[in-house]
Amino acid sequence: MNTDTLNQTNAASSEVVLKSTLAKQAAPRLSLLTSEQKNKALLLMADALVAEAPSIMLANAKDLQRGQESGIAQSLLDRLALNEQRIAAMAEGLRQVVELPDPIGDTLEEITRPNGLHIRKLRVPLGVIGIIYEARPNVTVDAAALCLKTGNAVVLRGGSSALSSNERIIEVLHAALAKSDVPADALQLVTDPSRSSVDEMLTLNGLLDVLIPRGGRSLIQNVVNNATVPVIETGAGVCHTYVDASADYEMALKIAINAKVQRPSVCNSMETLIIHERFAAAHLAAIADQFTALNVELRGCAEAQKLVPAIKPAAGEDWDTEYNDYILNIRIVSGLDEALEHIRHHSTLHSECIVTEDEANAVRFLQEVDAAAVYHNVSTRFTDGFEFGFGAEIGISTQKLHARGPMGLPALTSTKYVVRGNGQIRG
Repeated sequence: MNTDTLNQTNAASSEVVLKSTLAKQAAPRLSLLTSEQKNKALLLMADALVAEAPSIMLANAKDLQRGQESGIAQSLLDRLALNEQRIAAMAEGLRQVVELPDPIGDTLEEITRPNGLHIRKLRVPLGVIGIIYEARPNVTVDAAALCLKTGNAVVLRGGSSALSSNERIIEVLHAALAKSDVPADALQLVTDPSRSSVDEMLTLNGLLDVLIPRGGRSLIQNVVNNATVPVIETGAGVCHTYVDASADYEMALKIAINAKVQRPSVCNSMETLIIHERFAAAHLAAIADQFTALNVELRGCAEAQKLVPAIKPAAGEDWDTEYNDYILNIRIVSGLDEALEHIRHHSTLHSECIVTEDEANAVRFLQEVDAAAVYHNVSTRFTDGFEFGFGAEIGISTQKLHARGPMGLPALTSTKYVVRGNGQIRG
């Protein structure tokens, strides 16, 4: 460990610093392990989760009780809740990561120069990854799996609403790692629920190599705006579905309902349905009835209210709100240009969809919309590492550097050049 890191550790004794230091010390050992050694650890972790499901659910019940007493929204309680099926799914996610190719050590480029230098560009771990996230305890397992598989130590700081669940999950995973070659110190959980623990992580240069925030817009922006540690920005999801004039009604209805209702608490769910004025005149009343029957509150522009008076007026901030709830904005537009303009102003660059039978409009939408994922006649709910075939994901990156979209194993790597020669010197 370098002098700056030692001085930083000696200058403070907070939980964040101590656990980040342990992770930093474990990272070099972890980076040298073979794929077989890492995979064995992941399988032990998966088996342990299933075996300890009753104790994990008991801890989760404490979190749910606190959440209900504090008035957490039902959609957020759903994200927090664990049962045998969800724990089994978390374990299955670990097993799926085992089946994925280990990118560490892959040769990305290989060059032999005229002077005889042999240069290889290899994938290597990032080092120590700090992950700051909110109420979903499954993220604890997904993050551990992806980071350890790629030889990265990880410092997790979950939301206070999931603290009991996360603590028990980490205890279970540590017990499993003790039976493997993976150092348990490579997996750390910050249990300090105060805002100061997040603020500390943002400036732990020398201990943390990168930060990945997962959660709502305020959390992500706090990390992006205040961190001195490099950040991979994941996206709050103000996602749109634009229904063009030529859209097939049954297809459009099916996609819109799936994008909003299938699981409204996640970042790839739709928050605003944009509808061409001709399509709206013919079908908005029926669409509104379908959403109302599914307990979705509708808010809309003046044109939408004229067509369906029961729609509530949308305030200015509604168009920029990630509800994570059974609330949907409706915007009526004159055509594709107006739809594109609305998306440019309100998108969080996550996932955007057009439903249309007009191939020219589809091509324009796919080319002109700036987002991590753009869709033609497909629900935005597919922006997901599993659905893209990457296995468990660390998040959905909405930035443009290093990684964008669902981040699987390769996104958690860096590169280094290995250069071999036979005595060459530069003249």
